[in-house]
Amino acid sequence: MSDKASNGGSGAVQQDAVDHEVVAGDSDASAKPSAWRIVWDLAWPAIALNSLQVFNGLLDSFFLGRLGDSAVAAHGASMSLTFLLFSIAFAMGTGATALVARFYGARKQDDMERACRQSLMLSLLLGVAVPLIVWLFLPALAALFTRDNPKVEPLVREYMTPFLMGMPAVYVFNVVAASLRAIGDTKRPMYVSGSQILVHMVLNYLLIFPTHQISPMGLTLTLPGAGMGIAGAATAFALSAWYAALVYFPVAGGTVLGPVWKLQMPHFGWMWRILRISIPASIASLIRVISFSAFTLALSWTKNVNEALAALSVGIRCESLAFMPAFGFMLAASTLVGQNLGRKDPKEAERLAWASAHLGAIIMGTGSLVFLLFADQLAGIFVTEPETRASAALFLRLMAVTEPLFGYAMVLTGAMQGAGDSIRPTWVAAISQVGVRIPAVWLWAVVAGGGSPAAWWVMSLTQAINGVLMISLFRRGAWKTQRV
Repeated sequence: MSDKASNGGSGAVQQDAVDHEVVAGDSDASAKPSAWRIVWDLAWPAIALNSLQVFNGLLDSFFLGRLGDSAVAAHGASMSLTFLLFSIAFAMGTGATALVARFYGARKQDDMERACRQSLMLSLLLGVAVPLIVWLFLPALAALFTRDNPKVEPLVREYMTPFLMGMPAVYVFNVVAASLRAIGDTKRPMYVSGSQILVHMVLNYLLIFPTHQISPMGLTLTLPGAGMGIAGAATAFALSAWYAALVYFPVAGGTVLGPVWKLQMPHFGWMWRILRISIPASIASLIRVISFSAFTLALSWTKNVNEALAALSVGIRCESLAFMPAFGFMLAASTLVGQNLGRKDPKEAERLAWASAHLGAIIMGTGSLVFLLFADQLAGIFVTEPETRASAALFLRLMAVTEPLFGYAMVLTGAMQGAGDSIRPTWVAAISQVGVRIPAVWLWAVVAGGGSPAAWWVMSLTQAINGVLMISLFRRGAWKTQRV
C-alpha cells in the first residue's frame, strides 16, 4: 500500500473513528475499544446530517401545507416516484460502500480508488437515464397516482418536472458521499450535505412564496419571492443538488480517495462487481416502491382520498424523525462490517453490527414515545383539517409501536449490504412488503371497507414482520463469507 493510503499524506482522513483503530481491531478482544464508542463515533455525524434532512423535509411539508391540501396531496402522490429515484441512487451508493470499505480495510489502495470511480461512472449514466425515462412517462404516472384528480394531477407534473432536473446531481454526489463514509469519514458528508440543505431551505422560501411583507418587532420588512408554488419547492431542491455535486468533488479529492473527478471508462468486470451488489439493492428499492405505490393506490380507493393521501404525506414526514438514528447506525454498520471483513475479522464485524443495531433500536424506541404522547400536536403542525389531522395522528401512534423492530431491520440490512450481501435482505423485503403488505391493505382497507385506519394497521404490522425476519436472517451469519 502506498504512503498515501497508509498514512494518508495531506489527504488523510483524520476522523477519530479511524485514528482509534476502529477497523484495525486487536487480536486480544479485551484490548478492543468499546463497540458502542466505535459505532457512535461513525454514526453521530450521519445522525446529525439526517436530523437536518428531516427538519428540511418537515419545513418543506410546512411550506406546502400553506399552499393547501391539493399541494400536500400532490406531494404525497409524488412520493412513489421520488422514492424510486432516490432508491436507485442509494443502491449505487450501496455498491460503492461495500467495495470501497472492503478494499480500504484490506489496504488495497488502487482497487479502492477504482471501485469509487467506476461506481461514480455507473451512477452518472443511470442519473441521466432514469430521470429521463420517468419524465417521458410522467403524464401517465401522474394520472395513475391521482386517479385523474383534476386538482392534484397537474400539480404532480408541475412538481416532478424541475425535480427530475436535479436527479443527475444526486446520483453523482451520493456515490462520492458513500465512498467517503466507506473510508470512515462521515464528517465531510455532514458538512457538504449540511450546507446543501441550508441552501435548499433558503431557496425553498424564496421560490415557493411571492414577495410579501413581515413585521417583526414592529419593523416592516419586504421579503422577495418568486411565487412559484409547488414548482418552487422542486426547483429549490434541484439547484441545491447541483451545488452539492460541485462541492463534493474537491472535498473528496483531499482524502485517500484521490481525484474522484478523473472519471474512467466503464470496465465490464468492475461494473459487474458493483451491479452484483447494487442490483439486488435496487430490486429491494423497487419492491418498496411497488409496495408503497400499491399502498397509495389502495388509499385512493378509500373514502376521503385527499385526506388519506395528505395524512400519509404528513405521517411519513413525521415518522422520518424516528428514522434519524437508525439511518446513522445503518451507515456505521455498513462501513464497519465492510472494513472488518476486508481485514478478515468477521467476529469484529458481527460485534460492531449488533452494537449498531441495538443502539439504533434503543434510540428509536425512546423517540417513538413522542409519537404516542404528542401525535395530535405533531399532525396539527402541518394540517388544519380535523379529519386529516386525526388520520395522521393515528398513523403516528401505530407506527410508534413497531418502530424499534423496524430499527433493527434498517441497521441489519445496512450491515449485510456492507458485507456485499444484498440478495437476502431483498427477499425479506419481498416477503414483508409485497407478500404481506399489498394483499393485506387491499383486502382490509378497500374490500372490507376499513379505509385509512386499516391501512395504517397494515403498515405497522408489516413493519414488525420485516424486523423479526431481518434479525433471524442476520443471526444465521451467511453474510460473513460473502465475496465482493
